[in-house]
Amino acid sequence: MNNKEVIEIAMQQSAIDSNCCMADFRSNENKVVQSVNNSKARKYLRLPFSCDLTSYGNNIVASVSEELIKEVEWYIAKYPVEHCFETPNIHKLVERLKPYDLNVCFMGEYFLPDMEVLKPLPCQYETKVMEPEHFNKYYLSEWGNALCEKRKELDCLAVGAFDNGRLIGLAACSADCDTMWQIGIDVLPEYRRQGIASSLTSRLAIKILDRGIVPFYCCAWSNLKSARNAIKSGFRPAWVQVTARENSFIAEMNE
Repeated sequence: MNNKEVIEIAMQQSAIDSNCCMADFRSNENKVVQSVNNSKARKYLRLPFSCDLTSYGNNIVASVSEELIKEVEWYIAKYPVEHCFETPNIHKLVERLKPYDLNVCFMGEYFLPDMEVLKPLPCQYETKVMEPEHFNKYYLSEWGNALCEKRKELDCLAVGAFDNGRLIGLAACSADCDTMWQIGIDVLPEYRRQGIASSLTSRLAIKILDRGIVPFYCCAWSNLKSARNAIKSGFRPAWVQVTARENSFIAEMNE
């Protein structure tokens, strides 16, 4: 698999998620489409979207509810692509969402492997490839980024680092859709800054690719530690996404 194939698979999946065509992400013109449910969408997405903005850099594809089409068309036409994903401009979107009891909720940067850079990075500790039966006992708070208790049926593969038999780092992936698996990583605090995270992330990415699946990695753009790990591991920024949710949902998350 090469970089062209990797980005095309990601765009194909984004097209499924957003209810558009893959070519829409390559256009220089913004696109607004009505969001619908799709059984092939990434499993953790709550479809249909009320308002979701996705950009691979050229433009914005907005997947929205019917009542928000005009509101979002106005917003993404008013500001440059990159400014639509940040303050102060995003406050104008928030104003347009208020009458619908919605607000901006998720803001993420997504990374894909650079196939010309990705390689297994060294680790001074023992590492093991782990199937679900091997990591089933690790659904604990310290591994909450690597594993997800609420969707444990999707967690399908992991690489762990061990110090004298004790798990000290874990990269795991969830089968979020048919063609792409998402990587999460945790390292115990006392073992950080030793290259464990990048070693496990890179090794897991290669194991995923060996299965004909594209690994992807996501973090908030303010999470510099996570973004640095993605880049060190051989990943590169690929797309950004902003999603609005109901105020009741946001309030529940904040509790």
